[in-house]
Amino acid sequence: MVSTVSPPQAAVNPLTAGRLPAAAPWGILAGSLLASTAVFALLQVGSGEEDFNIVGAVFFGVVGYVLLVYIVSRLIEGSRRAKDRFVTALVGLAFVVAMLPLISLVFTVVAQGSGRIDLDFFTLSLRNVLGEGGGAAHAIIGTLLMTGVATLISVPIGLLTSIYLVEYGRGRLAQAITFLVDVMTGIPSIVAGLFAFALFELILGPGTRVGLSGAAALTVLMLPVVVRSSEDILRLVPNELREASYALGVPKWLTILKVVIPTAIAGIATGVMLSIARVIGETAPLLIAAGFSNNFNFDLTEGRMQSLPVYVYYSYISQGTDFQPYIDRAWAGALTLIAIVMILNLAARLVARIFAPKLGR
Repeated sequence: MVSTVSPPQAAVNPLTAGRLPAAAPWGILAGSLLASTAVFALLQVGSGEEDFNIVGAVFFGVVGYVLLVYIVSRLIEGSRRAKDRFVTALVGLAFVVAMLPLISLVFTVVAQGSGRIDLDFFTLSLRNVLGEGGGAAHAIIGTLLMTGVATLISVPIGLLTSIYLVEYGRGRLAQAITFLVDVMTGIPSIVAGLFAFALFELILGPGTRVGLSGAAALTVLMLPVVVRSSEDILRLVPNELREASYALGVPKWLTILKVVIPTAIAGIATGVMLSIARVIGETAPLLIAAGFSNNFNFDLTEGRMQSLPVYVYYSYISQGTDFQPYIDRAWAGALTLIAIVMILNLAARLVARIFAPKLGR
């Protein structure tokens, strides 16, 4: 006898039926960006412009993605899921709009400065160079030396100050320190340069411009950033960790050294990198305090010292009859400065990952 009972059918959940594949939104985004890029490339060729409009291509590509993902989701998944994807896409659009200036900046600097990046640029100076040729090795060395000395001064002082404010500071003294740090945060950079120039002029004589003076100016700008960022990170360390250490009989100074700082090391490293990025591109204080030079100078206490921001500034304003080599060097110097900041940030992330406390058993 043949059974007429049909096999059981799989239950269909209306909330999960008709779902787009996980990679579908990314595919729609890639397709929209490619289409927008192709349209703007054709417009560039038709208008004869040299520069590609990366901002317009990205913006209209993301706008097209918002519309397409809503339409596709509504056809396949229904209105409820389509509205969810539409709002999510709008949030992504807001993020892209906020990032457009950065995208434009990086694209422009890379496009304009990559042509002059070569071995000569990183090994030669501008001594006796008129027109083409030369490099920025002397400016890179000056930037690293002055910023490095400023970091060596600012980080220990700033970290110890933040530890005092979080762990020990009470009463009027802590309030006064906090007030002074807030005031220093708002000091214009040129004022820091004038302060450093006046200080070393009193010590070494009138008209003194040395690399150490530039490092002092950067220290004034860097110190409050280190203090505020480190203080905020240290306050995020749970008090339970401190109390557990005290319960085991560990003294306070050792608790700070072995528990608090290792727990906050990732945030502290990020704060230090933010402070370095804050000062490494300063032009006015270094122009006043350290001056400028086309020669190599490895001595922070003798002679004027060039830096990358000042190098870019003078390459742009002191153009010769053939202006293009000067413009190319300015863009290449700006690209090098961005690359240095990026490398320092990657190094900070690596250091934070290595020295962060291990949470696994």
